[in-house]
Amino acid sequence: MGYAINIGLEVHLQLSTKSKVFCRCSTKFGSEPNSQACPVCLGLPGSLPVLNEEAFRYSIKAAIALNCKIAEVIKFDRKNYYYPDLPKNFQISQYDKPVAQNGILTIKTKGGLKDIRIKRVHLEEDAGKLFHKGGYSLVDYNRAGTPLLEIVSEPDLTSPDDTYEYLTSLKAVLRYLGISDCNMEEGSLRCDANISLREESSEGLGVKTELKNMNSFKGVRNALEYEAKRQASLLEDEEKISQETRLWNEEKGVTLSMRGKEEAHDYRYFPEPDLMPFTVDKVMVNHIKEGLPELPMARQARFISEYKIPEYDASVLIQEKEIADFFEKAIKKHDNPKGVANWMMGDITAILNASNISITQTSLLPENLARMVKMVDSGAISVKIAKAILPDMVKSGGRPDELVEKKGLAQISSKGELEEIISKVMAENDESVSDYRSGKKNALTFLVGQVMKATRGKANPGMVNEILLSKLN
Repeated sequence: MGYAINIGLEVHLQLSTKSKVFCRCSTKFGSEPNSQACPVCLGLPGSLPVLNEEAFRYSIKAAIALNCKIAEVIKFDRKNYYYPDLPKNFQISQYDKPVAQNGILTIKTKGGLKDIRIKRVHLEEDAGKLFHKGGYSLVDYNRAGTPLLEIVSEPDLTSPDDTYEYLTSLKAVLRYLGISDCNMEEGSLRCDANISLREESSEGLGVKTELKNMNSFKGVRNALEYEAKRQASLLEDEEKISQETRLWNEEKGVTLSMRGKEEAHDYRYFPEPDLMPFTVDKVMVNHIKEGLPELPMARQARFISEYKIPEYDASVLIQEKEIADFFEKAIKKHDNPKGVANWMMGDITAILNASNISITQTSLLPENLARMVKMVDSGAISVKIAKAILPDMVKSGGRPDELVEKKGLAQISSKGELEEIISKVMAENDESVSDYRSGKKNALTFLVGQVMKATRGKANPGMVNEILLSKLN
C-alpha cells in the first residue's frame, strides 16, 4: 500500500541584533554564563520590556521576502509555562496577531518548482540554556530574551528531500537579507518538524509526530526519512500511531519517544500587559520593501541570462551571498563567467570546506582570482600550476603572477625550447614512439606526461601536443 507524506516545519531564527528583543543586554555568543542578563531578562518585579525596533524591522523584512501579508496591528502575548530556563515563567510571544501570515516560498524539487505556503511569521523572545552535569543542572540566562523569529510552514512538503531544499532555500533568503547568520551550531537557526503519513487515496492528514533535536539540515532529512519508514511500518501492521514528540538520535540514526502529545498544551495565552498593541506604519513597510536586496532565485535567473552559465552553476553560486558577490566582482575583471565559476565551485570550495571557513575569512581577492583565470586562458600558466598557487592566494592574498615568478613556475611556451625537450623525451622513450607509429594512439598520452614531468608541469600543454604530433607523424 502506498502512503503520502505531509511535513510542516517550525523554524526558529535568532535575529542578528546587537541587543535583546526587550532590553539592552548584549546578544554576543560565547560570553561568560549569566554575564548578559538584567532585571528584564530575569523577570524581576518592576522591570518593564521595551520592543527592539531593529528586531521588529528585521521581522518585517523577512515577512516581505516570504511574500506574507503584514499585519495591520501588532500585539504581543504571554505564553505561560514553567521550565527552569524560563525565569519569568512565561515567554513573550505572539498568538492571534503575528507579524505576518499567508506567505509563499518557492523551492526547486525533482518535479520542478513548488510553492510552499508560509502559515505565519511571528516575533518572540528566546529562553535560557540548561547544562546537565551528572546529578545536577546549571542554567545560563545569556540567551534569555534573544530575539527569535518563528517561521511556520503549512504541511505542504511531501518528502525529506523537498524539506532539505526548503530549508536550504529559506536559509539563503534569510542570509541575503542580512538578518541572521543562520548558524545551527551556535543555535542561530533551530528547526522542529511535524510529519504524518496517510494512504495515497485518502484526503486530510494522518496522525502527526513532532521531531526535535536535529542539528543540521542533513539531520532533519535523515530524521524524517527514518520517521517516515517507522510510521509506514506501523500502518502496514495496522498499529496505531501516537501523536507525540520524538527526539532524533544522530548516533543511532533513530527517533525516540520524548513525551506524549495527545492534546495541545494549554499555554493560557493572554495579551502582554506591558507592551501595548500598535499599528504598523505602512510608510516604514514600503521603505523596507524598497530596500530589499536581489533575492536568491531572482539572482540565479539573472546569472543564467546575463552570464550564460548553466542552471546548475548558477544554483550553486547563489546559495551564499558572499560567494555570489565574489563571483560577480571577479568576472568584472576577466570576462569568463564559466571559467571563474568552475574554479569557485571546484578548488576554492574544496579549500573552504577543508578549513570550515567562508570566502570572506580568506585573503583571496576577486581581482586575483580573475588574474589567475586569465593567465590559464592565455596559456601563461597551466591548470596544474594554477592549482599549485591557489592555496597561497587564499592564505596570503598574493597576486598569481608574482607567486608564479617567486616559485619559478612560469610556463614554458618557447617553441624552440619545447622542441629540444620533446626530442630528448622521444629519444629516451623510443618504444613508446614506435607504439604510437604502429597504431597505439594512447602512447601519445604517456609521452605528453613524460614531457610534463621533465618540465615539472611548466610546459604549455597545447604546444606540447602540437609539437609531439608533428614529430610523431
